[in-house]
Amino acid sequence: MIYVVTEKELELLACLEKSSRLSVDTLAKLLNIEVEEVKKMVGKLEAEKIIVDYVTHIDWTKVKEHTGLTAMIDVKVTPKHGVGFDAVAEQIYRYSEVKSVYLMSGTYDLSITLEGKTMGEVAMFVSEKLATIESVVSTTTHFILKKYKHEGIIYEKNDDDKRIVVTP
Repeated sequence: MIYVVTEKELELLACLEKSSRLSVDTLAKLLNIEVEEVKKMVGKLEAEKIIVDYVTHIDWTKVKEHTGLTAMIDVKVTPKHGVGFDAVAEQIYRYSEVKSVYLMSGTYDLSITLEGKTMGEVAMFVSEKLATIESVVSTTTHFILKKYKHEGIIYEKNDDDKRIVVTP
């Protein structure tokens, strides 16, 4: 369902998207409204599932004990009559290893992001769980080797701008 939101609610959403750690007091000052109004707006937006979650981004490459890896899997699917791709996508996103599922345009129908401890673990997921789903026609698996930028956050920021300066 699509909701109509006010201008202040749009401003609030933009502030929270940039930093979900902002306090209600800070948000009230930024939006030039009362704290109670911010609380009311946040409650409404959470109830309508417009605000879905408050997420922390962690650079796991800096944590020695972390041994996981991320795979992106492209999936060709035969859509089911009456439900299209939704039923297959739901079957896939119910697995705990799956972090995201997107319906895509182009060569593949679904794009899946999956986390596992080893390449073998990801391979087992693809061969034993994903490939056995009736509507799945084929898969292509890609492993993320290094993150440079993720959801607007630059990892390993280097202040030395090495781009060539172009002047007219």
